[in-house]
Amino acid sequence: MKILHNKNICCRHCNYETKFKFVDLGNSPPSNEYLTEKCLDMPEIYYPLQVFVCSNCWLVQTKDFSSGSELFKEDYAYLSSTSSSWLEHCKKYVKEIVNTLNLSSSSFVVELASNDGYLLNYFKDYKVPCIGIEPTEGTAKIAQRNGIETLIKFFGYETAKNVKKSHNKADLIIGNNVYAHVPDINDFTKGIKTLLKDNGTVTLEFPSLLSLINQNQFDTIYHEHFSYLSLTSVQNIFKTHGLKIWKIKNLTTHGGSLRVYGCHEEASIEIDSSVKDQLNKEMDAGLQKIDSYENFQQSCEKIKISFLEFLLEAKKANKKVIGYGAAAKGSTLLNYSGVKDDLIEYVCDGAEFKQNKYMPGSHIPIKHPSALQADNPDYIVIFPWNIADEISSLLKDKINEGTKLVTFIPELKIW
Repeated sequence: MKILHNKNICCRHCNYETKFKFVDLGNSPPSNEYLTEKCLDMPEIYYPLQVFVCSNCWLVQTKDFSSGSELFKEDYAYLSSTSSSWLEHCKKYVKEIVNTLNLSSSSFVVELASNDGYLLNYFKDYKVPCIGIEPTEGTAKIAQRNGIETLIKFFGYETAKNVKKSHNKADLIIGNNVYAHVPDINDFTKGIKTLLKDNGTVTLEFPSLLSLINQNQFDTIYHEHFSYLSLTSVQNIFKTHGLKIWKIKNLTTHGGSLRVYGCHEEASIEIDSSVKDQLNKEMDAGLQKIDSYENFQQSCEKIKISFLEFLLEAKKANKKVIGYGAAAKGSTLLNYSGVKDDLIEYVCDGAEFKQNKYMPGSHIPIKHPSALQADNPDYIVIFPWNIADEISSLLKDKINEGTKLVTFIPELKIW
């Protein structure tokens, strides 16, 4: 057991001394800190990427070296709306939740970390009043330009009080892929409790810790993710703040996610059997036993070795390798493995705000996908493996010309 004797490492939820190191991925810069050409000769800030397990509340969490305000700045480069499969997922969710909760023009919906407003647009189609709360100015202003009321704020207890005063309490609070990004998860949850109507519902989506472990998804670990969540840990956090989980859904997004449906603890909403089923699944998998976390580091190292062996063999054989998808996942894999542009020449990405920049740490150039029209790489490494099917459909012409696609999670796959 890897015990770290440091009294200053305390759980971000329960403040219990957290001694067990789940994984150490070395040092890396923030995963979405894309570089312009003039920045290449300037120093980069690297932070240790270490994750620990709390044996009291079972929250898996990074050791803090950076704050949310340092990571989610005005030029934070992530737009969820660039993925067509994700947009379809959100459209389906809105239709379902509007019907389930009977939302109407007299309802009020709040989305936390609303990005560029892509999801709230679907609520506008149903004439449901809504507002977004988004801390990064660049993405929030896109939403505002598109007619989505958006507050440029970090969400927490103080923001919740202000929104409750200026607008109202919410019938529905949404947090898609934000709960894991929150440095102060207690303040964030207290904010949800404060802003939620007595009979209201909160839904949170986040990558499943169980999937992360079972599928060797270590590349989903990066500095913007402060927590790695199971239903067990989220239930513990909710209970502390007077909330309860009444339903969960297992989702395929992000390689396996959970959507939890929560409400006030005193609300008369019947708890669905899906909650107990998931808790039992996590218990059977040993998520409440430290021993279950001990072999993950070794699994990461195996993938790192296979990644390097593949690239080195391709280099020896004079094969050309490029990447597709300048995702945070790619940054983690590249920096953990120490790969530079001598092994992967460039990465294509459809997001305009990433193009003509460079991957953090590795300094691999990011190009528009049109760069492939005049190029014939032997291999294309898909970094966002969770949308590999979507990307492979975009690359069908290259596949027909003989280019092979490669992913490395949960293991090396060439097709």
